[in-house]
Formats: sequence, structure tokens, C-alpha cells
Amino acid sequence: MRFRLAVLVAVTSLLTVVSPAFAGPPHTPSTDWAFVRHEVWELPLPMFIASTQHPDPWFDWSTDGCSAPLLGGRGVSYDFRAACRRHDFGYRNVRRLERRYGTGRSYWNHTTRLLIDQQFLADMRTSCRHRNLLLRPICSMWAHIYYLGVRQFGGP
Repeated sequence: MRFRLAVLVAVTSLLTVVSPAFAGPPHTPSTDWAFVRHEVWELPLPMFIASTQHPDPWFDWSTDGCSAPLLGGRGVSYDFRAACRRHDFGYRNVRRLERRYGTGRSYWNHTTRLLIDQQFLADMRTSCRHRNLLLRPICSMWAHIYYLGVRQFGGP
């Protein structure tokens, strides 16, 4: 019994000392900005979607899907739900960085918004490349319409 208690105390002590090493980097303006940039612009879309399965709760992973009235996120010739999800992540978290750390640095601005919207268009075009050859032109047309929609109604 004493041996078990000693092992339990030793393991608990070790985990208490080692666990901060597994907690990930501390949240600072630069680490959070790097994380958002990585998720939005550096990861291939399927890897971004995989990362949403085990989200860091510090960030806003919520999505309203493709908030295109009457159209939704998918149709006969397109499926933009994954692209919309990353676009929502970009908008929500860059705005969140602005609220948390905005002093001295503007995270949410016209340039950043344009870059997020351009990534959205690139993600939708990538999705179109996986469609049936006959549906690709229609899919590309829808991608451009969605892009114009977010440019017109998406923010500052």
C-alpha cells in the first residue's frame, strides 16, 4: 500500500512539473497572430478542417456556415462549406486579436480583410477543381459570386 501511495505521489509530482511543457506556447500577441496566420494562409484546407476537430478554446472556431441567403454552402455544382468555415475563422479571430491586443497594432484592417477574402476565393477554386469536369465552370462562377458577396458585405 505504501509503495502504491509513493508511486502515486511521485507521478503526480512529475506531472505537475512537466505539464506546463505540454500546454503549448503562451498566448501573446505575436504567438496568437502567428497561429491565426498559419491556420488561414499556410495550412492546406483539409488540414485546417482537421485542426477544427481538436480546437484550442482560446480561439473562436464557431461558424455560421456559408451565410449566403437562399443559397447556403452547397449546391449541385459546388460545396464551399469548408472554405466558409476557414473564412469565418479568419474574420472572427483577426477581430478577436484586435479586441485583445489592438493597442499599437491594427490586426483587423482593409489589407487583412482582403487577404482573408482572397484565401476564401482560392479555397473555393480549389474545391471547384475537385468537381466533375462539366461542373467546374459553374462552380467557378459561384466561387466568384461568393467572393464578390464577402467583398461587398463582409466588413470594413
